[in-house]
Amino acid sequence: MRAFTALINPIAGGGRATRHWAPVAARLATAGADVRVELTRSGEHARQEAQAAAGAGRVVIAVGGDGLVRDVAGGVVPGGGLMGIVPAGRGNDLALALRLPADPDSLAELLLGAEPRTIDAIEADRGTPGSQGTAAGGVIVPGNVYAGIDSVASEIINASRWLPALVAYRLAPVRAIAGWHPPVFTLTLDGVTSTLRAHTVVVGNSGRYGHGLHIVPPALVDDGLLHVMTVGAGPRRAVISFLRQAGHGGHVHRPEVEIRTAREVTIAADRPLPVGADGDGLGRLPITVRIRPGALRLIAPPPEAHAT
Repeated sequence: MRAFTALINPIAGGGRATRHWAPVAARLATAGADVRVELTRSGEHARQEAQAAAGAGRVVIAVGGDGLVRDVAGGVVPGGGLMGIVPAGRGNDLALALRLPADPDSLAELLLGAEPRTIDAIEADRGTPGSQGTAAGGVIVPGNVYAGIDSVASEIINASRWLPALVAYRLAPVRAIAGWHPPVFTLTLDGVTSTLRAHTVVVGNSGRYGHGLHIVPPALVDDGLLHVMTVGAGPRRAVISFLRQAGHGGHVHRPEVEIRTAREVTIAADRPLPVGADGDGLGRLPITVRIRPGALRLIAPPPEAHAT
């Protein structure tokens, strides 16, 4: 039987993470599983605890939102371990992409008996050797890395934790638009460099962010590719209609939207924009991201058949 270490973010979901975890833990314990719990104190603490538990052969469960999932993955990958997720944050976008069940019984059953699957991960290198995530200095990101109006909005969301999640995620882009001027980005995709004035650049692995937006619809967590979406500069008012369409993926047909694929991408801009990664910040541009195929082992439903 699997042994579990649950890392719980005590502020995730407005402090609801422990309540989300309790019924899942009860079902795991009833089944006879060895279950341990650790409250996380910081992202670095989560990574360290995850790596230690993974190295001991325990399944490491991230009980929180996308930020904690990112931090736990940053310890599980170098630890060569197996990861589980109990969605308990405000966004839970990777859980949505993986089609994780929401009810405790189904989650516990999945954690106890499902076959592990592997997904790709982004490694984001901020150019600071020895920093968090991997020995090479990169940060492991299971979902997406982005810079532009959405990363500015992400900073606003993280400063507004007192607001209900859906309200915060929908108001933040409106606030970010105020005074916004699209920068000139310099992108290098697999060694080929181009420049463009744009509102945002999203490098997608899962393709979902912002509390359910299907922002990069072609992105798959197991195709070995980065899907790079750029949204060219246009009227600021168009950002609102863009967000409405992004709820169902219709924005990809807009003329200012382009999606390309690569295995390594460097993003720079003519001013020091913030970089977002699964809901949390990664400092300022420039940044280089690369795909690590099959880097993360986790417990999740089997992948859906991909159209050919």
